[in-house]
Amino acid sequence: MENREGQRIPSVTFRTRQNNEWVDVTTEELFAGKTVVVFALPGAFTPTCSSTHLPGYNEYASALKANGVDEIVCLSVNDTFVMNAWAESQEAENITLIPDGNGEFTHGMGMLVDKGNLGFGKRSWRYSMLVKDGVIDKMFIEPDQPGDPFEVSDAETMLAHINPEAVRPQRITLFTKAGCPYCAKAKDLLSEQSLAYEEIEIGNGVTTKTLHAVAGAGTTPQVFIDGDLVGGSDDLEAYFQQN
Repeated sequence: MENREGQRIPSVTFRTRQNNEWVDVTTEELFAGKTVVVFALPGAFTPTCSSTHLPGYNEYASALKANGVDEIVCLSVNDTFVMNAWAESQEAENITLIPDGNGEFTHGMGMLVDKGNLGFGKRSWRYSMLVKDGVIDKMFIEPDQPGDPFEVSDAETMLAHINPEAVRPQRITLFTKAGCPYCAKAKDLLSEQSLAYEEIEIGNGVTTKTLHAVAGAGTTPQVFIDGDLVGGSDDLEAYFQQN
């Protein structure tokens, strides 16, 4: 896999589907005059891509944009219908998903690989890059090893390259129950701090037994920040006052 730092990205027109209409999106529109982070992956809905790669960039989007990134693009050799469905299922509102359905961009990058042994056909090798006004400033290419290595193209590595001193986003999980006013208060407190969070609603496949097991309490909300239990809405309010 060739490192193409210092080179211009390939000139390609992507066929996308937006609001039930076909919309052509060019690389000029995506990259001209902007600082863009691109991460490319083998396929929508595949395990590592869905569990780690895309969610990681979605989580780190605010930190990347706070450090000069205008847009974050996820690219895969999939059609637009697949990419749209994946974006919806992942709730990836911070990411622009681009379908390289014919593999033209990926081929131009020298990253098109044969995954016929998996029944995938031609797909993208996993990599990420920082592109400034259409010129590749930095590339992180996964090592040429069997399987699907995922070691260097993650969001944290990209943020550390852009700014080693950048503040990493906090991982916040909020256990809630429908109609709970204290849960609404906790969510308002988090929104006031511009903090993204994962919400797990009791009754939606999760029981109070689960909540007891992880939080030692059955009342809602229960808030965790970076794996540590903060507690309910009053506890969260006190946390923000102290930090």
